[in-house]
Amino acid sequence: MNDSKLMNLAADNVRILAASMVEKANSGHPGGAMGGADFVNVLFSEFLEFDPENPRWEGRDRFFLDPGHMSPMLYSILALTGKYTLDELSQFRQWGSPTPGHPEVDVMRGVENTSGPLGQGHAYAVGAAIAAKFLKARFGEVMGQTIYTFISDGGIQEEISQGAGRLAGHLGLDNLVMFYDSNDIQLSTGTNAVTCEDTAKKYAAWNWNVISINGNNPDEIRKALTAAKAEKERPTLIIGKTIMGKGAVTAEQGSFERQCSTHGQPLSASGASYDETIKNLGGDPTDPFKIFPEVAELYAKRAAELKEIVAAKYAAKAEWAKANPELAAKLEDFFSGKAPKVDWAGIKQKANDATRGASATVLGALATQVENMICASADLSNSDKTDGFLKKTHAFTKDDFSGAFLQAGVAELTMACVCIGMALHGGVIPACGTFFVFSDYMKPAVRMAALMELPVKFIWTHDAFRVGEDGPTHEPVEQEAQIRLMEKLKNHNGHNSMLVLRPADAEETTEAWKLAMENTSTPTGLIFSRQNIANLPAGTNYADTAKGAYIVAGADENPDVVLIASGSEVSTLVAGAELLRKDGVKLRIVSVPSEGLFRSQSKEYQESIIPNGAKVFGLTAGLPVNLEGLAGANGKVFGLESFGFSAPYKVLDEKLGFTAQNVYNQVKAML
Repeated sequence: MNDSKLMNLAADNVRILAASMVEKANSGHPGGAMGGADFVNVLFSEFLEFDPENPRWEGRDRFFLDPGHMSPMLYSILALTGKYTLDELSQFRQWGSPTPGHPEVDVMRGVENTSGPLGQGHAYAVGAAIAAKFLKARFGEVMGQTIYTFISDGGIQEEISQGAGRLAGHLGLDNLVMFYDSNDIQLSTGTNAVTCEDTAKKYAAWNWNVISINGNNPDEIRKALTAAKAEKERPTLIIGKTIMGKGAVTAEQGSFERQCSTHGQPLSASGASYDETIKNLGGDPTDPFKIFPEVAELYAKRAAELKEIVAAKYAAKAEWAKANPELAAKLEDFFSGKAPKVDWAGIKQKANDATRGASATVLGALATQVENMICASADLSNSDKTDGFLKKTHAFTKDDFSGAFLQAGVAELTMACVCIGMALHGGVIPACGTFFVFSDYMKPAVRMAALMELPVKFIWTHDAFRVGEDGPTHEPVEQEAQIRLMEKLKNHNGHNSMLVLRPADAEETTEAWKLAMENTSTPTGLIFSRQNIANLPAGTNYADTAKGAYIVAGADENPDVVLIASGSEVSTLVAGAELLRKDGVKLRIVSVPSEGLFRSQSKEYQESIIPNGAKVFGLTAGLPVNLEGLAGANGKVFGLESFGFSAPYKVLDEKLGFTAQNVYNQVKAML
């Protein structure tokens, strides 16, 4: 145990570095970082178990930062562990720097998650804790790690905290410890201006172990963390009452703590004195990027302790592996990140099935063949057909993580973030399902999955106005256009940030799932129909689904018109083509499950499918913009220009023009 004087000195060192990073950048949030420094110092110098030489060690504890604006605190504490240089800290928020304004996942440097909109980070931690429980149920104590997370007032207030808190408590995630940095100060007001809730009672009602402490007292922090580690039934919330801008003073050396102004701007712009504050904390304002010798010694001592801790863990794992060679090989395979082996040819689809039903068939195979896959649903498993997976396993419950299904409840954003957390933890392949119209709830998380390049599988069913009687509130119209924007956005590696697939029939659904499972570098969106869809013509080469767009069997050479669509509209084009051919129209039908994939093919291939200058007719159950980029200047797209209506879907097809006859009429008028 380290004495309080040394611990306070180390926390002050973090405060100096954090405040100086913001001051030099003339941009950022120093106050919260200064208040939270005591907790991260105790955590990293005494509790967090990781391998400094092997940051990707799968058995490590993990620390998820929710308030990304407190990045100066994270970078500073990681500098003490040797993961960042002082020069890198001094380049905070600058072009090309490894210290961006909000942390971006970099496991090699100890950053476990990209901190996005407030609330998401701690939900990732819930997902990581579930993944750890899943793996521990299969491999034992070699996966007995603890998941720590840090949340602020803003994260507690974000609605996602309701779902994350409920789920973690319900599942009894005793491997999850969350520190709540409760400083009573927000960016523009005190917290008392926006809330009067009793946070402790709220989390206790969700079955959390709640401990309230002085969050700037290292002895109380240590005691709380020790108690949290000993808890065997519930997740633990440590409510730390902290001081915003701890140590900040004015030019006259009067206290300038607990001020909103230090939340989001440099100390010198807030009313505090940067120079006097650094002096007050024991630093030199002319040369602030220093680690005190005593603090360097503290963290060197911790590094030596970690070396012994990790050596013992590795030795125990080696003994376990010797006794359980098959399990050891399986654990290594789970964490390899490679696409799983699946007998795709052995999956037999029912003809003319709804693509959600076809997805269920695939999920049934995946549940039995992919041992590290976890599937979730937001209370819709019997409608989004993720029950195809559930029927081959069972749902997680408190004290039983031997199954592989998460009943997330009605909480789409929480579910998406939890699946992101599973992917961040590693060792598992997460998928989650709901209705496509509810993807609106999930978009902030989908965006973060794309930014972090995480292979989460998003399953969206009831893909169009053919939801029918449920009416316009439940009929997705603009959602496909929104999601497909992610196909056009490039990630930092220059690749499409997301794979989006809307298969045309049951067989194409199998191919879409194959592409999703083989995609290990970005999220995948799978968009499925509620209603049955006629299979594409015999002879269709479904393997060409992998090219994003391909010619459906029976297409004419040198066509008068190229017909393009995705999803169920392809079969409508096939029916319309029969009428057109009777009139002597030479045509080609193209299924386009993914424009993003198609655009990534060679120019020669693209030209062979949709020739430059060709007349193109597109049919989409969403906004015309879904296909306008492919239709081009000579093309025409028939789609929806308004919200849907409440009626049986076959009536809507007739009323809205999604029929073979209207395809005939539209194309004839175009020609």
